[in-house]
Amino acid sequence: MITDIQDTATLEATRDFMPINGTDYIELYVSNSKQAAHFYKSAMGFQSLAYAGLETGETDRQSYVVVQDKIRLVLTSPLKSGTDIGRHIDQHGDGVKVVALWVNDATAAYETAIERGARSYMEPQVLTDEHGRVVKSGIYTYGETIHMFVERKDYDGVFMPGYEKWETPDYNPEPIGLKYVDHMVGNVALGKMNYWVEFYEKVMGFKQILSFDDNDISTEYTALMSKVMSNGNGRIKFPINEPAAGLKKSQVEEYLDFYEGEGIQHVAVATDDIIGTVTALKSRGIEFLRVPTTYYDTLIERVGHIDEDLEPLKELGILVDRDDEGYLLQIFTKPVEPRPTMFFEIIQRKGANSFGKGNFKALFEAIEREQELRGTL
Repeated sequence: MITDIQDTATLEATRDFMPINGTDYIELYVSNSKQAAHFYKSAMGFQSLAYAGLETGETDRQSYVVVQDKIRLVLTSPLKSGTDIGRHIDQHGDGVKVVALWVNDATAAYETAIERGARSYMEPQVLTDEHGRVVKSGIYTYGETIHMFVERKDYDGVFMPGYEKWETPDYNPEPIGLKYVDHMVGNVALGKMNYWVEFYEKVMGFKQILSFDDNDISTEYTALMSKVMSNGNGRIKFPINEPAAGLKKSQVEEYLDFYEGEGIQHVAVATDDIIGTVTALKSRGIEFLRVPTTYYDTLIERVGHIDEDLEPLKELGILVDRDDEGYLLQIFTKPVEPRPTMFFEIIQRKGANSFGKGNFKALFEAIEREQELRGTL
């Protein structure tokens, strides 16, 4: 029994038994890493950072690393047939394979996770070069998604050993204001949401901070359920979705069908100027989901005063929602891969810590319109 404030603080410290500093990188397995790197640079404002391939001693893969502020994407393709990377792409299409978490001790994080029931992907490995050492280890999560623990306190190179600096002096489109990864959403099979909630609680010390059922996230035709998991310092947030019963096929079911398994549905990236960021993205060819313009007729009545002018929000299709702490602005791209699977969310938080519950119905109706065009609703 907790008897005083000191005991409460001790308990909270004990619960956060796996400290995580933030997202280190996200690795996508893609069919053509060179073209993918060009896309993320040209369309989304990322910059060249690092490269690994035949020239650096890799014989089965090629990886380009692009960066924008605190966001690093590793884009990896196979160099020959019969590789695990190629098999993954063949089954799932292009998508997120690795969510790498920045930790102070990758060995301790791995050992803790394994002791608490995680399945090993990679035992701790020490990588070295003239710039120092990086320690990596990894565990499996839902589907074939990996959490890699990355310890880089003794490294001052551009990315990590095995990579060389990638410079493109003749082509570096301007960044468009993306700052960091706000959250990443995973889609899991029917009946598996609570299993993975318990996994993150037990194995990694996360806590559930929000829960949405099919009454919160539903339309006339489709529904889903979601729980949001967060680590101790709140820097890592993983909403977990599962399908719910509906008259037609939900976005989660569509994802599971085309991804052929569980995985990362979307990556939410933060900006301090969503109007400027979305304007730049649209000018570079990124397509967004759109809600009916009637959404804006009663917006101020629903959310109260906001700093932004309503007209540019309406023109760009940016959604607004408020919670007890403030408000947020958000918008969702259409899928950025051939399959209707992974997409991005652009989000700007003006105090709000929530995820846009007030926008769920309008957003899901917009997704259903896209599903209907694809013939998958």
